[in-house]
Order: sequence, then C-alpha cells, then structure tokens
Amino acid sequence: MKLAEIFEKVVGPGAGIGFTAYDGSKAGPSGADVTIEVKTPIAVAYLAQSPGELGLARAYVSGHLDVHGDMYTLLSRMWSLTIGDIPLQEKIATARALGLKPLTMIVPPPPQEVRRSMMARLGSRHAKRRDAEAIHHHYDVSNTFYEWVLGPSMAYTCAVFPTAEASLEEAQFTKFDLVAKKLGLKPGMRLLDVGCGWGGMAIHAAREYGVKVLAVTLSRRQAEWGQKAVAEAGLGDLVEIRHGDYRDVTESGFDAVSSIGLTEHIGRDQLPFYFRFLYGKLVPGGRLLNHCITRPTGREKTLNAGGFINRYVFPDGELESVGTLIREMEDTGFEIRHEENLREHYALTLKHWCANLDAHWEEAVREVGRGTARVWRLYMAGCVVGFERNKVQLHQVLATRLDAEGGSRVPLRPSRDWP
Repeated sequence: MKLAEIFEKVVGPGAGIGFTAYDGSKAGPSGADVTIEVKTPIAVAYLAQSPGELGLARAYVSGHLDVHGDMYTLLSRMWSLTIGDIPLQEKIATARALGLKPLTMIVPPPPQEVRRSMMARLGSRHAKRRDAEAIHHHYDVSNTFYEWVLGPSMAYTCAVFPTAEASLEEAQFTKFDLVAKKLGLKPGMRLLDVGCGWGGMAIHAAREYGVKVLAVTLSRRQAEWGQKAVAEAGLGDLVEIRHGDYRDVTESGFDAVSSIGLTEHIGRDQLPFYFRFLYGKLVPGGRLLNHCITRPTGREKTLNAGGFINRYVFPDGELESVGTLIREMEDTGFEIRHEENLREHYALTLKHWCANLDAHWEEAVREVGRGTARVWRLYMAGCVVGFERNKVQLHQVLATRLDAEGGSRVPLRPSRDWP
C-alpha cells in the first residue's frame, strides 16, 4: 500500500489537503492550497512509533515532513482527525503495508524535545530547580527572536482587542491598562508583578499610574531585557525587575498583585500554596488579578505529559479550569469580584504572532535554528485553532483580600472605562 493511500484512508477524500511522499505517491486535490510532504522513511517511523500529534511534531520539527502552505489552515482542517478514526481492519492493513521497519527503526527525538529523564534529575514536578529549567527552556530562546514574534510590546500574553481591527500594540496596551484599572492602581501604590516576563506590566503601571513595582521572573534573559527597558524609560526609581523565583520574594504590604501568565506553570498540587503566598503579600483591601490559560471544564487532563506542547514548549505546564482556580482562591480567603473569558482575544493575539514569525522567518531560522522556528510555527498555529474551538480558554479573575471588618474596598460598580 502506497503512503498516499494510507493518507487518504486517514483524512478522507474531502479534507482539501494535498499529500506527496518519497515513494512517488500522491493524494488529495490537485492544486491544493496546503500540502503535506513526507520526505523520508524516518518521518514514517516517527508517525508509526508515536501516532498522533507527537509523531507529527517530531517528523515536522526534524525536517523529515514538510508543510507547503499555511500551517493554521492545515491544522484547522485536520482538527478532528485522530488515529482512533481508522477502523480496525484498516489499521491492520496499514500495519501490514508499512511492515515492521518503521516500528523498529531507532529514531531519537529531535534535539528541541525536552527529555523527561533530564527533567526528573532536577527533582519532582515544580521543584525550584526543575521550574527554573522549564522556564529557561521556553523563555530563554532568544530575546531577538521574541522581539520579532511579539513586536515592540514584548508581551507574551493574551492581548485585549478593543476592536477586531486594532493593532497588536494597541491591544497589548489595552490589556495592561485593563489590568491596571481592575487593580485600581493609583500613584504611590505598590504592585507586585509575579512572572513578569520582559516587564511590560511593570513599565505600564509605573509610566501610566505612578506605581512602585517589584517584578519577578525566573528567566534571566527576560530580566536582563526588562532591566534595560526600565532604565531606557527612566523608570529606575519606580521599577525593580528581579531575576528569581516568586517564592523567594520576602517583601510584603503590597496594594496589588498582578499574575499574568504564571499560573500555567504552578501545577495543581501547588495552587493552595501559590494563592496563600499571594494573599499574604497583600494589605487588607489589596487586590489580585490572575490572568491565565485554562481548560474549558474540570473534566480534561490538566497535564498531557506525552503531548507536543509539554515536550517542546511548556515542560510541566498544567492547565486547570477557571472553576478550580476560583475555588482555590476562595478557600484561601480571597473574595472574587470579577471574572471574564478572553478566549477569542487570545486567538487574535496568536494570529498576529504567527504573522510576525512568517514575516521574519528566514531571520528567525538564522537566529534560533530551523527546528526551533518550526516548533514555534506549529505551536502558535495549533493554539489559534485550540482557542477558536474552545479547547482552551483565557480567564482574568479579580479578587480582593477583605479587611478586618469584611470590607472589600471595591466600588459598587466596576469602572466605566474598563474595556
């Protein structure tokens, strides 16, 4: 059985996807706008040994499988396809046609894949050394690479689009301003920004609201970039960007805490400590804004240890449902004051990042290597589809630490200028 015949059995004749293979076989419509090319037997070995997204990712990242056309289009059309869709008799026929060689070939994963054995040597999941390595793997790729992908804001979190036509920079400004307004920031306040990235929220809070900020990141390269940006903005008297673990922050008495994109790295078992820690950093009446990616329900797996994103992008990343997070916050003592889902906004944000990567593709390949650039193209395009199809969501939850009399110090109605 030719590879093209196997492909047609898997995707069906109406998927609108072309297929070519090294054995000379072809399938799909002629002139298809997106085509998969299986270039070598090694690609078949990856697919046979790890059916599903991990095998596809390994074949693509290593260059043994290519995609001609738009990655988002391909992933959107293949969204519902799984190995389980193939009837048992066809699976048997496929295995016979391929033979034993693809199943027995020794094909190590591409170097971009995180080895679980290496992570295990650094301790249990979310131990400090292991968390530091996970953050290093993802965020210390290259500041230059991130500048091309993220744009001038250097904000690697969901933007908030005032309109669908807004620019990425406008939307990122709107996001930071939305957080600031929800937190009720005013001149002279103290803000703790945990998981601060390149310092976008810290700089915004100081520049626009006159707030004194302590911002913390586990990524050394993020800290160095942010410290330079703070100095260039003339905000050194208001902003400290610290390289370190948020758990090592000893200061307290903050009027507000912003956590934008950190909770995904915390882990289910560590959530009680995480929220207790942030609660303890606030003055009575202080507010927490928690902004993070979530699962749409509590029924999905929070950790997919064998999935592409966990192996290549976010090692040890765990996604909870917003209900789980809110319950943990309430059990800690927080009162929930506002919650919203920004799922569609993250799909739009990712589309801008995908376009930025495509616009700088050859530069990005020279900077980080073709394999790493391919990881990012596959990851971001897949995430667009995931947010569009409600596989993942993005929630902002605003909470307050009540004062001794039970006062929230929150206005009766939210500010009218919240977008």
